[in-house]
Amino acid sequence: MPKPKLPSLRATSIRWPLIALLPMTIIAGCNDQDKPTPAISRPVKVFRVEQNAAADARSFAGEVRARIETPLSFRVAGKLLERKIDVGDQVHKGQLPAILDNTDYRLAVQAIKAQLASARADSNFLRDDLARYRELLAQQVISPPEFERHETAYTTARERTAALEAQLDQALNQLTYTELHADRDGVVTALAVEAGQVLAAGQAVVTLAQLDEKEIHFDVPEHHLQETRCQQDVSVSLWSDDNRRFKARIREIASAADPASRTYRVKATLLEGLDAAQLGMTATVQLAANTASRITVPLSAIYTPQNQPDYPLVWLVDEQAATVKSMPVKLGETLAGEHIAVEGVAPGQLLVSTGVRRLAEGQSVRLPTENASAKEGQL
Repeated sequence: MPKPKLPSLRATSIRWPLIALLPMTIIAGCNDQDKPTPAISRPVKVFRVEQNAAADARSFAGEVRARIETPLSFRVAGKLLERKIDVGDQVHKGQLPAILDNTDYRLAVQAIKAQLASARADSNFLRDDLARYRELLAQQVISPPEFERHETAYTTARERTAALEAQLDQALNQLTYTELHADRDGVVTALAVEAGQVLAAGQAVVTLAQLDEKEIHFDVPEHHLQETRCQQDVSVSLWSDDNRRFKARIREIASAADPASRTYRVKATLLEGLDAAQLGMTATVQLAANTASRITVPLSAIYTPQNQPDYPLVWLVDEQAATVKSMPVKLGETLAGEHIAVEGVAPGQLLVSTGVRRLAEGQSVRLPTENASAKEGQL
């Protein structure tokens, strides 16, 4: 039977050091895992909360318009024979801006006059004839029914004459309506027809604007509507002369929003500067805000948790411990410069302005150098 082969002394001496090192390696590995991971101090950008006064005024672009703009039109149909005005012309009361061809209306007047003359002759003859028959009735020469027949004929002729007189007055009025007269002083702002065009009765021919009262028309978005009220004084400046300010007063606020722009039309009556404010000029309306002082923060400082999208938060910095904690806020209106009005924070607090989604509750943060210096100065 062959004898088993024993390992050589050299091989045994090599294995023993490796076996001896295994417990030390395992112990060292366990010690590294037991050590706590140091907290990561994340650098952040911060800002100091300040209480800003509400803007003194909000600016809206508007247009100078006349309070009363009347479209003038003919009361009868016909062909436009002549137009005597152009856009921008000054028109006085009683002036003749346009004339229709009145040939047909003159012929109608002549026809009715002829019918009326015939009716009057018949009426006069029957009136005299009735007087004779009245005498014959008194003498009992004719019977009462015969007299009543002649009396009815006279009444018919008389009423026909009255009807033709009314028709003649109507025809004369229509003849007069072929001339378009201005019913007030004003300026022509629009023309809708040209000479030779056939017009329908009531079709707009010219738009006449009165100059004794001017307004500024501007549109206000719905989130500023509560700051606008009737009889509120506003300041108006013209783009042609931005250095001058004119006083105006809100006269009317639309009760419904424009379906396209979703804004409300506001009309403010100019109380001064009527000569400088020409119709159609662009104006800027300064509308005083009715809100008190408010706190604004950058939009980048607001974040919402994924499980609570309607729960806005900000990160408040504990300057002594250099940690952050979340704080709920109530959002207001969005302002210029990527800022938003908020409620729930106090002036003087230090908030994180950027990188808010990378922070965790109670996380250590590293403040900018200027904030750290300020903190050392306070200590």
